Amino acid sequence: MALDLAFIFAAVIALAVLLYVIVDGFDLGVGILFPFFPAEEDRRRMMNSIAPVWDGNETWLVAGGGGLLAGFPLAYGIIFSALYAPIITMLLALIFRGVAFEFRYRSRRNRHLWDLGFAAGSIVAAFAQGITLGALVQGIPIANRAYAGGWWDWLTPFSILTGIALVVGYALLGATWLIMKTEGDLQERAYEWAYRAGIGTLIGIGLVSISTPFLNPVYMERWFSWPAVLYTFPVPLLVILVAYILYKSLNERREYAPFAAAIGLFFLSYVGLGISFYPYIIPTEITIWDAAAPDSSLAFVLLGAAVLLPLIVVYTAYAYWVFRGKVSAEGGYH
Repeated sequence: MALDLAFIFAAVIALAVLLYVIVDGFDLGVGILFPFFPAEEDRRRMMNSIAPVWDGNETWLVAGGGGLLAGFPLAYGIIFSALYAPIITMLLALIFRGVAFEFRYRSRRNRHLWDLGFAAGSIVAAFAQGITLGALVQGIPIANRAYAGGWWDWLTPFSILTGIALVVGYALLGATWLIMKTEGDLQERAYEWAYRAGIGTLIGIGLVSISTPFLNPVYMERWFSWPAVLYTFPVPLLVILVAYILYKSLNERREYAPFAAAIGLFFLSYVGLGISFYPYIIPTEITIWDAAAPDSSLAFVLLGAAVLLPLIVVYTAYAYWVFRGKVSAEGGYH
């Protein structure tokens, strides 16, 4: 039986995107929360909590984008043609955020400006990612295997909703990360922000989930037809369960469970997207097999991925292990 290389490659890209959303989501979330923690000592601890890992987290963005180009060039060309503006905005925001991250340590006179740049870059990058997701979910017009829409088609009420929801969701990841990595007054305020961001995230999940089936009849059928409802119905039930775990752990002042629950909410949301999308890579126009490169190309790239991706996982896990524990304002861990 021949291997379905297109399906395997799509699964690898989906995993890379999920890992990016989780690991870069919390450090973007720290930046989103930055304006609400004005004390310099708090900001140093916030920055130090992500300093060892933030640039490595973006490796998964490169892996996802590069994998899409290598494995599904047709989809890459259409998606980037349709979503050029929000994707470029996201990349520029990530670059500016990275510059601000480094320069705030070396500038005393203009540190407040770099702090503003770090927060603004984080918010804009997260919002642009949400806009990109929403525009993809609502559909991309295609004619003759090319983008057939206009310049502003990506900007709709639904894409703005997903943009806001993702910013709030990243703030939840950031707040629960700070709960794990800090202590004292900063940690206590992180609990408060996790509580608020959790409510906002659940509202965002609810609004997006309610809106999505009405965007396309295919989505409606996926979620509410019989017998599909048998495997879609557990998803919202699990969201309710994870939400309960999140708030129970916040009320009990647990340190690790809130972050795990926040990841659980993102994972379940991702599963929901998978239910709506599969087998399309551009819903509901082009499937993963329509967009896939030749099997010979997929096999070559998968061979390289089989070597590189485990190495990335190992060095990433080692970095997180080395810099485990609580962080101090001076940058030490204990």
